[in-house]
This record gives sequence, structure tokens and C-alpha cells, in this order.
Amino acid sequence: MLEPVNVSLESLNLMTLAPMLIPIVGALLILVVDLFKSNIDKSLYVMLSILFLFTDFMALAGSSSAFMQNGTLLGLFDVMLVDGLAIVSQFIIVVASMLFIPLALTSKRFHEFSYPEFFALFLFMIAGFQFMVATDNLILIFVGLETASLSLYTLIAMHNREKSFEAAVKYFTMGALAAGFYSFGSMIFYAVTGSVEINQIATVLVANGFSDIGFVMVGFAFILASFAFKLSLVPFHTWAPDVYEGSSAAMAGYMSIVPKIAAFIVAMRFFEFLIHSGLVWVEAILYVFVVVTMTAANLWALVQTDVKRMLAYSSISHAGFAMAAVMIGTTQANTALLLYWVLFTFTNLGSFSMLWISRQKKMLPGQNSDHSYEKFAGLVQSSPMAATIMALFMLSLAGVPPFALFWGKMYLISAAVTSGYTVLALIMALNSAIAGYYYLKLIVYMFMKDPVDSRYEKVIGSNLSLSLKTIIGIAAVGTIFAFIAVDPLLQAIGGFVYNSGY
Repeated sequence: MLEPVNVSLESLNLMTLAPMLIPIVGALLILVVDLFKSNIDKSLYVMLSILFLFTDFMALAGSSSAFMQNGTLLGLFDVMLVDGLAIVSQFIIVVASMLFIPLALTSKRFHEFSYPEFFALFLFMIAGFQFMVATDNLILIFVGLETASLSLYTLIAMHNREKSFEAAVKYFTMGALAAGFYSFGSMIFYAVTGSVEINQIATVLVANGFSDIGFVMVGFAFILASFAFKLSLVPFHTWAPDVYEGSSAAMAGYMSIVPKIAAFIVAMRFFEFLIHSGLVWVEAILYVFVVVTMTAANLWALVQTDVKRMLAYSSISHAGFAMAAVMIGTTQANTALLLYWVLFTFTNLGSFSMLWISRQKKMLPGQNSDHSYEKFAGLVQSSPMAATIMALFMLSLAGVPPFALFWGKMYLISAAVTSGYTVLALIMALNSAIAGYYYLKLIVYMFMKDPVDSRYEKVIGSNLSLSLKTIIGIAAVGTIFAFIAVDPLLQAIGGFVYNSGY
């Protein structure tokens, strides 16, 4: 007869779940409020979302304090893993979300922000990403991934334009394929090691001397393909430009930041033990992905005629750039990746928010794309401040000092040189130079060309609101004055990463 097992709440350490439960409770509350009283002004949902995100932020601050005092925290039968990587990445997720959600107050032409379901799905999505990064259990990673992905598919479709439905279907199809790859890869590693915990998988494989190397290679291929989809690494990037184009500008900017940092953390946990185990072929495959993604995406961006598609390919290139840190696998590289993504959050979200000011419900006669370069021609004449801020974001994305991403790129390239990847560092520097051309192209249009159509000036001038100006202002200040905070950020992030053993 089996004896009952007594499990104390203290041993479960349920506080590790608090940051994830807060947005879930917020989402359910929004749905309940709408159930009892519909047709409430959307600003209430925005305020509730910000309130729960701020509460989530404070819960993360508490978790970070506990981590610095006690080290890595485990909870819920050791399924939850709260370490430095989980804490820093969740801060990025929550802060980026807090910057994104006030943009809902600016919407006068698009209807999706008037639905409470939008805000509920948004909070469910955040909880899914938080579950992804705060565990090394392959099953919980999958649950978090699918929770976030299913919410994101719907958020894209709610934009309610022809291209939005197309984008949602494409993203759903590619996401379903990626989920299948992930499931097959996880199944293979479970069959070989008898565990779904990444740390335990690493321990068993190392102890066996990778005797089942054939299965390991197949499992690695499936897992890599699944996260290459999420990170939009070439050649698994094909969905990204179309999905970004079909989404609202703000949502496209958000997609370029938050889903990718969650995927980076999981990739860091999974691939680095294979690299540190001396499997040269793993390093070689990741090296090829990094170089091809950076270079090909930059070349495609050069020939784009739509600014949003250019920024989509730019985001793919930045993902390849950051993936180099996962391939290098040192503490310095991992610290540089997280610093890079913090700085990228402000710059890229600011860039896509600037596209928000030129949004339209319907195309003008003769207009082929919503954000063509011609639309920004002569912007300095009609809106000199908007042109200046957009130029600032472009210079930062290009890595021009002293703006934000210059420091991120410098530390990433420095990590590559320190680890002996001199050729990779040269390729990274060369790609930064190539990228500078298409960023400067937009600056040339804004400052050196005459306006093409006066109707564009009316569209751009009508979309500025206080909340939009505030978000863009925060992003601009973060981009300009990043050099003041780079060293403290680097020290703080480095402490979290080092104490996590990465």
C-alpha cells in the first residue's frame, strides 16, 4: 500500500509563480469586468493592464532580491527555475510591454484596441513568455510557447485588414510547424535521457559520453529548427516580413523584441551545454546560421521599398547578430546579448512607434504600400521633430556612437574577439557597415528629398497624441542617453548571468 506524500507549501515555493500569475489574474479580471459591464471606455483596460504589469514588475524586483541573497530558486516540484537569466529576461518582457500598451490610447482609426479581449490576450501572452524563460522543463517551455503564440496569432488578426488575416494565417502555419519540430525534438531527448529537464538531459548525455550521438543530432536539428522559426533565422525567416507588414506598426515592433528574447533564453539554456560539451558540429551549425542570417537579411533590406519591411529584415539581421552570443557561449557573450536586447528594446520599439504616426486605415489612390519611403520624403519640412527622432533611431540601429545600439554591438563584438572568434567579429562589423546604408537611405529621404504628396503630410500630422509622444520620448531618451546607463546595466546583468552559471 502506497503511503500518502505530504507536500508543504514552503517546499513548493509558490512565490516563484507570482510574476506569471499576476498578468493571468489581470487578464481574467478584464474579461469579468467586460462580462458584467460592456462598452466601457478602452482607457480603463489600458490602465488595468498597466497596473498589473507594474505589479508584475514589482514582483520581479522581489524575485531578483531573493535570487541575489539565496541564489537560484526552484519551485512547484522543481519545475519553476528562477535564476538570473529568467529575471533579466522577464524584466525586458514586462518593461517592453509597459511601453507598448499605452499606444492603445492613440488609436483612432483601428478598432482592435476597443475590445477587452485584446488586452486579456495581451496579458495571457506575457504570462506565456514568462513561463518560457523561468523554467528548464521542456514541457512547461512548450506550454508557455503555445500560450503566447496562440494569443499573438489572434492579436495580429484583430488588426482586421486583409493583410492582417494573411499575416495571422502565415504566422499560425509557421508556428504550428515550429511547435511540431519542438515536440519531436523534445520527444527524442526524453527517449534518450529519460528526462525533460534541460539540466538533467545535459547530465545524462555527458555521463554517457554522448553515446547516442545520432539521436542527439536529430533532436538538436528539430529543436534548432523550431527556435530558428521563432527567432526568424535564415532560412526559417520567410514569415517575418509578411507578418510584420500585416501587423500594426506597434505590434510589429513588439514582436521583434519580446518573443525573441524568450526564444534566446531557451536557446541559451539548451544549446550551450552542447557547445560546452565539445560537440564541434553544434558550434559549426550555429556559426553558419549566425553568418547567413546577418548577411542575407541585410542584403534583402537593401532592396526594400517599404520602411516597415526594411525594419522587418533589419530585425532579422539583429536576431542573427545576437544569436552569435549563444554560439559563443561565454558569460561575457551572454551578458552582452542581454545588454544588446535591452538597448534594442528602446531603439526598435521607438522606430516602429514612429511608423505608427503615419498609419492609415485605407490606402490613398495610387499608394502601393502603407509605409513607403516616398511617404517620408521631405518629412523634415512638415514635421522636423518627427524627422529628427526617426533619424536618431536609424543612427542607433546602424550602431553609430554614442547612441544606444553602438554599445550593444561593441560589447558583442568584443565578446567574440575575446573568445577567439576574430573572423566572426569582422563579419559582424562588416554587416553593421552594410546595414548603415539602408538606415541612412531613410534619413536621406526625410532630410534631402522634397515631399512627394501633400496628402501624406496630413496623415502624419493627424496621428500624434500625448501618449504616443510620451512613448516615443521615453524611447528617444533611452537611445540618446544610453551611454550613461551602459556600465551600471552591464554590471547588474553580468552579476545575474554569472550567479546563474552561464
